[in-house]
Amino acid sequence: MDEKIELVFDPHNAAAAEYVHKRLSAFNAAATGRSDFYPVNIFLIGDKGERLGGLLGYVWSDWLYVAILWVDEALRGKGQATRLMDAAEDYARQRGCHSASLDTHSFQARPFYEKRGYEVFATLDDYPKGHQKFFLRKKLS
Repeated sequence: MDEKIELVFDPHNAAAAEYVHKRLSAFNAAATGRSDFYPVNIFLIGDKGERLGGLLGYVWSDWLYVAILWVDEALRGKGQATRLMDAAEDYARQRGCHSASLDTHSFQARPFYEKRGYEVFATLDDYPKGHQKFFLRKKLS
């Protein structure tokens, strides 16, 4: 390939990011025979329409991946994260998932996930410095 290829840093280009995501998904589907990708976006909405929490993730190839779980500070410790996780895991089971995975940091919610049956299978130290990042998984069946 003799053409000049430009490298562009463009963190706000959602269309380009979506294109790359679709291309990788197509590659993954061709390699595995699995194209069953389902976004999992579940939100807590207050009576005034305000967003008070949410879970973002996806289901692919019989696994649930929880990318983000956030609950407004005023609602923490009141069962709202449990509601979000229950809903995501129930949806994953309906889609035929046998397992779930997620990651969290030492300053986040590892004990919450462990109470739900998640187990640490890998750790990165100093991510960020002085903290750890934990990778957890759980059997759903």
